[in-house]
Amino acid sequence: MKYSAQEVMQFVSEEDVKFIRLAFCDVYGVQKNISIMPGELSRAFEQGIAFDASAIGSLGTLKTGDLFIRPDPSTLSVLPWRPDHGRVVRLFGSITYPDGRPFENDTRGLLIKAVKDAEKEGIQFNIGAETEFYLFRLDENGANTSIPYDEAGYMDIAPEDRGENVRREICLTLEQMGIRPESSYHEAGPGQNEIDFCYSDPLSAADNATTFRTVVKTVAHRNGLWADFSPRPLEGKPGNGFYINISAKDANGRARDDLLPHIIAGLIEKTPDITVFLNPTKNSYSRFGKFNAPSCISWAYENRSQLIRVPAASGNYRRAQLRSSDPTANPYLALALVIYSALYGIKNKTNPPFPCETDLCQAEVKDGAPLKKLPSSLEEASEIAQKSDFIKKCLPDSLAQKYFVRAK
Repeated sequence: MKYSAQEVMQFVSEEDVKFIRLAFCDVYGVQKNISIMPGELSRAFEQGIAFDASAIGSLGTLKTGDLFIRPDPSTLSVLPWRPDHGRVVRLFGSITYPDGRPFENDTRGLLIKAVKDAEKEGIQFNIGAETEFYLFRLDENGANTSIPYDEAGYMDIAPEDRGENVRREICLTLEQMGIRPESSYHEAGPGQNEIDFCYSDPLSAADNATTFRTVVKTVAHRNGLWADFSPRPLEGKPGNGFYINISAKDANGRARDDLLPHIIAGLIEKTPDITVFLNPTKNSYSRFGKFNAPSCISWAYENRSQLIRVPAASGNYRRAQLRSSDPTANPYLALALVIYSALYGIKNKTNPPFPCETDLCQAEVKDGAPLKKLPSSLEEASEIAQKSDFIKKCLPDSLAQKYFVRAK
């Protein structure tokens, strides 16, 4: 349900809400929040709530320390793990300067802009996210270990799959928060799990992906475990992916299968430029080329070893799946760049190369040209992005520089 500001204030008044968490992400996608009391909610909607951005290194400096969070009432959600009496709710928000101007490095705001830019072209995108994570044990002092919760494999069941009840609790918690999981199962790695979402509009998909990580970590901790979203938690075992499914429809909501080849072509061409933002850690590149994680810039029907695959589906579920991104990516920034890449292909009516149906890309494309490789390191990906006119058009330089500096 999408709430208005007045409806949120009424809900807070009638449902014994005592704390309102105003949530946002830093440039790297790490969720932050500030809690306010109900009496401050009206001011939050009208003026925003100030916070010290200089204390969040990726957002501000001492010269631009004061920023404001302005809540989006449509994102109201109760936090089910908090007490029923004196309830806690969460609202995502936009970051602005004190005078109300949008803060250019607010990645949620960048995604909102990307969606509006697509709508100007008569295109609406649907996004479905798939996120993998590992469950590891805690030691007797409550510290993290690298001991998997189980030794089960792909789609195994209990008793081998010990994460079954944890996934169940995660899915039920998400449902209580108004988020629809599509499926959940044990992945190929020991202690590795995956939960997929139904497709939605891009902003909801990014909000849900951010919420998902918080819910998984919270539920894992309640079960005496910790959840690891890093790209390659265990040497010699499968890595974690953040798979992005994308499809398009027109302004009237009709599915546009004819745009799918252009979407694929745009992603094929622009993936090198955006990789540093979709794979922002050194560990990200140890995942490529192993256990069906892509290493080449190629596409195929159904084949999971490719950068992009077109799953066996029809109607509203017909889509392209980008498989390079990992869970360390900022969901808002990743989806904004995927949208701009897809728009590039659509506006320029570019067509993809021949599909590559070879397992793990160990061959050449049908016309004989060798397959181009994904960047092999964070430094290489950063160098490509720094030279990209596409990135200069899509992102503020101040934001991009945060990633370039971190890659050194």
